[in-house]
Amino acid sequence: MSARLLVDLLRDPSGAVALDWRAWNGVISAARAERLLGTLAVRLEGAEVPSELTDILADARLDAAREQRIALWEANRAVAALAPLGLEPILLKGAAYAAAGLDASKGRMIGDLDILVPRDRLDEAETALLSAGWEWVKPDPYDDFYYRQWMHELPPLIHRERDRMIDVHHTILPLTARPRPDAGALIADSVSIGNGLRVLSPEDMVLHAVAHLFADGDLSGGLRNLWDINQLCRQFIAQDENFILSLHEEAGHHQLWAPLRRALALANRLYGLPLKEYRGPMIVQLRSKWTDSFFEKRLLSRDGWGRDSANLLGLAFYIRSHLLRMPPLMLARHLLTKWRKGHRPV
Repeated sequence: MSARLLVDLLRDPSGAVALDWRAWNGVISAARAERLLGTLAVRLEGAEVPSELTDILADARLDAAREQRIALWEANRAVAALAPLGLEPILLKGAAYAAAGLDASKGRMIGDLDILVPRDRLDEAETALLSAGWEWVKPDPYDDFYYRQWMHELPPLIHRERDRMIDVHHTILPLTARPRPDAGALIADSVSIGNGLRVLSPEDMVLHAVAHLFADGDLSGGLRNLWDINQLCRQFIAQDENFILSLHEEAGHHQLWAPLRRALALANRLYGLPLKEYRGPMIVQLRSKWTDSFFEKRLLSRDGWGRDSANLLGLAFYIRSHLLRMPPLMLARHLLTKWRKGHRPV
């Protein structure tokens, strides 16, 4: 219930005036759990809220601004490390939104730095980053092999002095996933934003958020990712009224049509993303399917204390996330290996 109230406030901050203290407790708890408190604080600027919340919301805005400054500094350090190789890293996710000054960055919390580099230059990039002070997080030989053989990124690295992590991607989905995005096209279509940095094209930026939420993970904390999709689409539609059409053209190329349909349907349903359908030059229908209700329930599964309350549904989506990443026999071997090493799904 608290997640539903959070969604409603993000969609229409004027509803804040009707909330009592029990509702506010749930909203703040859910926002913290979903890493959306900074975003909510920005959305509530100028809205009528209890005076007791003023400091909490002000601190959240400051925390988000601090995390963005740190992320952009980490991006600057990655640029410095990779520049001798002639490599311009492509920023992904929150750091990309902040560096490009997009609406999706307003109040957004940012954790790790995510960058994209060509796969045939991964070894060079890794060596350069290790020389610049980053080191491996996962010393386990199986985890190291799993990442390098099957994943869409190197094993995570952390800077030994600054204690900040960087994920170095070479594509946007695991190599064993059913959709196979065209990494070469993602890189070729990326856009320079100066200072040695690049970001994905508007269409690919949305599709990466879509793939991350609906073609890879278990939707835990997914309300923030769906808000990213909502905000990116709103801004890009305002710049180009036919953006949704070009977005679907790119989705077809990257084999992400089905996840995109679901993402747009749920962004419309939860956040009110305005959409229109097309009959030409391609047919684009954005109607919800009955299965979307399970995804909506998973996204909204926070109780009044912000805790994940969908135990069985959460487990089902956890299993689904692994089935999306790899074939069943490979998954069975992988899960058995992780189980023997003591890993348990949360």
